[in-house]
Amino acid sequence: MASIDLGNVLDKAWADKSVSEVLSAPVSALKGVSDRQGDLLNEAFGIKTVADLAKLKYVGWAQALAELDAAK
Repeated sequence: MASIDLGNVLDKAWADKSVSEVLSAPVSALKGVSDRQGDLLNEAFGIKTVADLAKLKYVGWAQALAELDAAK
């Protein structure tokens, strides 16, 4: 099972929340993602929550390509 230090990837206001709460949070809950960037993700891809971002097919495709490159 993967582990992650939530304090390293989330804004302080979200670091003590449950994973379920974080997945329902706006993408701006992620450290380094501004409200404006979240708005742009919503406009471009319909992304409103962290879960939406995680499920975005383009993210999966990019991750698969990166893994293929790393495996060579």
